Amino acid sequence: MKQPASRGVQVGAPSLNSRFVLPHHTLDLSRRTLIMGVLNVTPDSFSDGGSFFDPERAEERGMKMEEEGADLIDIGGESTRPNSDPVSVEEELHRVLPVIEGLRDRVRIPLSIDTYKSEVAREALQAGAELVNDISGIRFDQAMAETIAGYGAGLVISHIKGRPQNMQQNPYYDDVIGEIKVYLEKGLEKATEEGIEGILVDPGIGFGKRTEDNLVILRRLREFQDLGRPLLVGPSRKSFIGTVLDLPVEERLEGTAAAVAIAVLNGASMIRVHDVKEMVRVVRMVDAIKNS
Repeated sequence: MKQPASRGVQVGAPSLNSRFVLPHHTLDLSRRTLIMGVLNVTPDSFSDGGSFFDPERAEERGMKMEEEGADLIDIGGESTRPNSDPVSVEEELHRVLPVIEGLRDRVRIPLSIDTYKSEVAREALQAGAELVNDISGIRFDQAMAETIAGYGAGLVISHIKGRPQNMQQNPYYDDVIGEIKVYLEKGLEKATEEGIEGILVDPGIGFGKRTEDNLVILRRLREFQDLGRPLLVGPSRKSFIGTVLDLPVEERLEGTAAAVAIAVLNGASMIRVHDVKEMVRVVRMVDAIKNS
């Protein structure tokens, strides 16, 4: 496995969950909210499908996101929008590996692989990724936790109700916060049993949720801190923003900014977004107010 030199982000005074340790980077979660930039190398993602399907354009976008202030880049090769069609392991690897290999020595920030397949995770980690962002909460593929642990990589455990193909077909919760917490707790238990140390939890905005569910999650986000892990939230351009504002995906920047601000104010340690430059500014402002 390629072992690039460690390029750690400076670590401040230690506090609960302040140091997020990856194989070649250490991220400081204590001083400010971090930004994960979304880099979809797919032809059909809901927001930017096709924009960065070409590996060269994807690499350029990744470098631009670092320049704009991203702390990580999350690379995905399969759309997980509602009613999306799954792709084969071979196709997903064909899409993501050239981008990971192209960016690993061209940016100084860590790379994440957005996948729920252990075979894709394994090859991506071998190629230079350091974090696996699994929308299924390590449930779709029983080998995922062991694979991540074997590389000493980090993990994002997310919540989803159903699968992308059916998750928005009348999702319903008796207790949306309680049910998501139980789901995430089970994923945490499995991950820690396998020896994974660096774990973020994500309540899964938009993944099997009604508009009202997403709004409740953002308003009550702080309750997920009971899980004892840093929180990642990804509201960027999601359909609940379009529903509230009656706007298409390309006009959801302000709605995304509002959701990001609330998430940061309510305890998110990391935000996953498409519009890095704009959301870095939003996050810095909210952090300044919160920490004043």
